[in-house]
This record gives sequence, C-alpha cells and structure tokens, in this order.
Amino acid sequence: MTPRFLSRLAAAAAVALTLSACAGPAPSSSSVPAGDGPLVGFYGDSYTLGTGASSPDKRWSTIIAKQRGWRELNPSVNGLGFVNNRTAFGDGSGDLPSILIDGKPEIVFVTMGLNDNFSYDAAADEIHEQIDTDLQRLKEGLPDARFVVVEPFWYTDDRPDSLAAIIGWVKDAAEDIDADYIPGASHWIEGHPEWMASDGLHPNDEGYAAMAKQMDAALTELGL
Repeated sequence: MTPRFLSRLAAAAAVALTLSACAGPAPSSSSVPAGDGPLVGFYGDSYTLGTGASSPDKRWSTIIAKQRGWRELNPSVNGLGFVNNRTAFGDGSGDLPSILIDGKPEIVFVTMGLNDNFSYDAAADEIHEQIDTDLQRLKEGLPDARFVVVEPFWYTDDRPDSLAAIIGWVKDAAEDIDADYIPGASHWIEGHPEWMASDGLHPNDEGYAAMAKQMDAALTELGL
C-alpha cells in the first residue's frame, strides 16, 4: 500500500467514526415551521443539518429557504447515510423518510450519500438497493411533491472510487422517480480548505455560504 492510500484510508475511517459518533436523536415529526410559504423537506446528513456552522441560520438549506420564503423542515442527522446510522432513530419515531412523509412537504430535497462511502467495500449492493428503496418510498408517500435530488456532497479533493459509483446510483434513482437532479455538488467546496470548520470535516459559515450560492444558481435554472 502506498503512503497516500494509507493516508486516505485513515482519513476516511476518522470521518466515518466522527460522523457516526455524533449521530443525534430522532427529530420530531410534529415540528412544522409556522408561516404561509411552501413547506420544503430536507433528507440529508451533517452537510444539510449544518454541522460546522456557527448557527443554523448559516447552513445552506436555511439560507436557501429564507431567500425563497420557504418553511424549512430539516430533520437531517449527523452521520446519516442510505445504510449508515439508520438506527439513529431509537425512540420508535421511525426513520427520516417517515418523518418527511408525515410532514407532507411540497418540495423534497435529497442530499444523501457522503457517509455511505465509508461502508462501500462491505455494503455496496445494500447501498445501491437502499438508494432505490428510499427514493421510491418517498415518491409513493408524497406523490404530489416536487423532488430535487442533489449529487452527493464530498469534503476532500481526493475522491475514492466509491464516490463515482454512489453518484451514479443516486442519479439513476432520481431519474426513476422523475425528480429534478442537480449535478456537480461533490465539487462545490473542492480546493478551498479555508471553507472548512476547525474539525476539518465540515464546512464553516463561509463554506455553507459558498454551497448556498451554488445551490441558488442550480435552483434558479430549475425555476425554483
């Protein structure tokens, strides 16, 4: 094994452990924001929860929601993947897709896949199957919602081979449910170490602002 390979492997293991360790409790399915704007749901991990930001107002999802007058339903969970940390909801409330279905959002963002890279070698087939299962389940549970599936985010300039495979599976699953698809998101913070929080794993306020800018441009192209 080369030193670079070992370094990447160690970094991946560190991220997997860190993100798994900080997986939080299940959010409440009754937490629907007040207001008159469209209710928009987010199915994501720490990069959509806003871990690393100085406050929730600084995360990209909240910036985007405020710009558009949306009510944000964001029960995203640290360390969550299509297979990773699916048992984080240990209080009987179900899982994140069930929480979103119960909330009945009019628009649903899917921003998943980063953490599954750390389980890819042991669970590639399971990841592929679960991507299809989750998106089909959300579509069946929210048949009138508009779906926006985002290419999985990534956090380092080095890209494991698993990332391309998971990106492809997510894109295919988006097409299967006739969702809008936003490509390129795995590159949005590439080459900018100054956009990372002190943990070296998550964006800081500047990084989330950059992600919001990219997302805003992509959504404008989609007419959202």
